[in-house]
Amino acid sequence: MSLDLVIKNARIVDGSGKPSFVGDVAVAGDRIVSVGPIAGAAARTIDATGKVVAPGFLDIHTHYDPQICWDRLATPSLLHGVTTVVLGNCSLSLAPVHKGKSRKLAMMFKQIEDIPLATFDAGVPWTWESFAEYLDAIRPNLGINVSTLVGHSALRLYVMGDAAQERTATDDELKEMCRVLKEAIAAGAGGLSTSYVDIDEDMRPVPSRFADTRERIALAQAMAEAGRGVMQTVPIFYDPAEQLRCIEELGEISLASGIMCTLAPIVFSPQSPDLWKDSIAKLEEQQARGARVYGQSMPRTFDLNMRLSETSFLLFGLPAWNALMKLPLAERLAAFADPSKREELVQQGMFLFGLWMFTTIGETFCAENAPLRGRRLAEIAEERGVQLSEAVLDIAIKDGLRTEFQIRGAIHADPVIVAQILDHPRVLIGASDAGAHISQFCGAGDTAYLLAHFVRERQDFTLERAVHRLTFEPAQAWGIANRGLLQAGYAADLVVFDPATIDRGEEVFVHDFPGDANRYVRSAVGIDQVVVNGQVVVERGAYTAARPGRIV
Repeated sequence: MSLDLVIKNARIVDGSGKPSFVGDVAVAGDRIVSVGPIAGAAARTIDATGKVVAPGFLDIHTHYDPQICWDRLATPSLLHGVTTVVLGNCSLSLAPVHKGKSRKLAMMFKQIEDIPLATFDAGVPWTWESFAEYLDAIRPNLGINVSTLVGHSALRLYVMGDAAQERTATDDELKEMCRVLKEAIAAGAGGLSTSYVDIDEDMRPVPSRFADTRERIALAQAMAEAGRGVMQTVPIFYDPAEQLRCIEELGEISLASGIMCTLAPIVFSPQSPDLWKDSIAKLEEQQARGARVYGQSMPRTFDLNMRLSETSFLLFGLPAWNALMKLPLAERLAAFADPSKREELVQQGMFLFGLWMFTTIGETFCAENAPLRGRRLAEIAEERGVQLSEAVLDIAIKDGLRTEFQIRGAIHADPVIVAQILDHPRVLIGASDAGAHISQFCGAGDTAYLLAHFVRERQDFTLERAVHRLTFEPAQAWGIANRGLLQAGYAADLVVFDPATIDRGEEVFVHDFPGDANRYVRSAVGIDQVVVNGQVVVERGAYTAARPGRIV
């Protein structure tokens, strides 16, 4: 057999969770053909002595939907060893959509995922209507594998129009939604996403929140009839009782349809310190009933940045702040500096007291603010004798609103508890949100962080178990066939890395998005090669010209 690629002398961590071993991996075309000692020659041989070869990682919770339209690499996820991303989470997808009706979807993405409208205008062509047409539009020249869910809110809008945000569906409307969903599954969609919590640009519940259990079960059963599908959702996470009720309903949906249901995120928050334990107990309860329901959690602390010159979901619940954030930058700066608005802004801003206490000053832009870099906001406010929110306003206004406020360690920050969450068999490692909230954090990098922090540094996981949790486990749960294992016949999605150095790099704020937009990105450390469907797409931190990705 003619071999295209052989990776030799590697520590093979095959994704199964079994002990690693030293050997070779041979690839012909887009498939693994042999794992073990290999004597034959190949078009390319990589000597991986001292390195690990593992299956490419899966990221099951991203919002690269608009970005994949112009960036077929889904940067920077590939740099971190991710070879498959799942799009279309949290009830939002770019299809199906009637011609001339795309603005509503873009507005919801802007509100919920902090992706600017100018970016949609510059980067998303909206040349499709059906889900099949959307997949055909993004399929050419993919560098990464893509699985995409049908957004429940998009589906309701497509079938029901404005009524999608007014009421439950009629029998005929539900029948049509099921038909459209089945067509999407047949075209290659991976399932359905919904939401119990999100709001649109007018602060109204998104369409999926008007659905009842009857509708959700019917859609799940439609996926089962189509032969494929999962259901993802985000619960009312700030209300513990509602989150637990959501898990119970997902259990009902799974039992009625047989499909896997998942909710994100399961996190540790000091404001609800027992919710993670109660949620896992509820997941175990549903498992005992025979339901397939999983939580999702991420390994990183939920750190983020806020710049008043950008967007911030933190401010949606503060009416005075939120109203000003919608203004063009020059008008926004004038409004934040308006003395007549000061008292209302300061008082509303104190609702974020719990986050301001974890805030440090990052990048600044004027000489007066330069000495504040690296200092805690609380210390600055105390020195000045002002409220925390008043200090935010004073500092930001002097910088033309561009100051970087770094919120660190407020949520999901206890590594002992996070390790327990990540280790539980009813929790999948996901919830990265890569591609969303781009001016607040970079969601890519969770994979490298898990291996650096929880494997190498803390030793909460063996390398074999961590890789299993990033590869074969999510592939099985999502029904993504023939991926996630180093085994003959499986797709040749591979990552070669140094276990002694693998890590995520620092976040960097860059100006590289359509519509004159900014975002945070981060590179990876210790990853040598990333292979997608048998072709090297990342070589020592740089992208190659190969574009072998597929819709999976």
